[in-house]
Amino acid sequence: MAKRKKMKCPKCGYEIEVYKNPVPTVDIIIETPEGIVLIERKNPPFGWALPGGFVDYGETLEEAAVREAKEETGLDVKLLRQFHAYSDPSRDPRQHTITVVFVAEAQGVPRAADDAKNARAFRPEEIPFDKLAFDHGQILKDYLQGKY
Repeated sequence: MAKRKKMKCPKCGYEIEVYKNPVPTVDIIIETPEGIVLIERKNPPFGWALPGGFVDYGETLEEAAVREAKEETGLDVKLLRQFHAYSDPSRDPRQHTITVVFVAEAQGVPRAADDAKNARAFRPEEIPFDKLAFDHGQILKDYLQGKY
């Protein structure tokens, strides 16, 4: 466990603990008739990934999932269920994040936008597991193992 830092209040001098907490994120497994939608990231860490991102202050996890799916793929999704949470501190090389993964369905062709330079649907046997960012390979393996 990391040692907590302390700082003095600039007004009263009282010593307080400074907390550094994991950041909440969402990832979305979007099923379309053509397969599972992945985006190719245009920012580090590079690679293919599930659509997703950071939860904004005042936003529910579900709202964040729908927003991120639309921003990155152009698809309007229908959330079906919450799949799982992943919290390994090393899952994102930028910082400690905790993701809640949703399963969703959508119609249409994904179009890359926002953080994505490419977006497309992959049949399960086409998923580029060796080119996936974060822990998305493990997430998809867990999902596909339970599905088939």
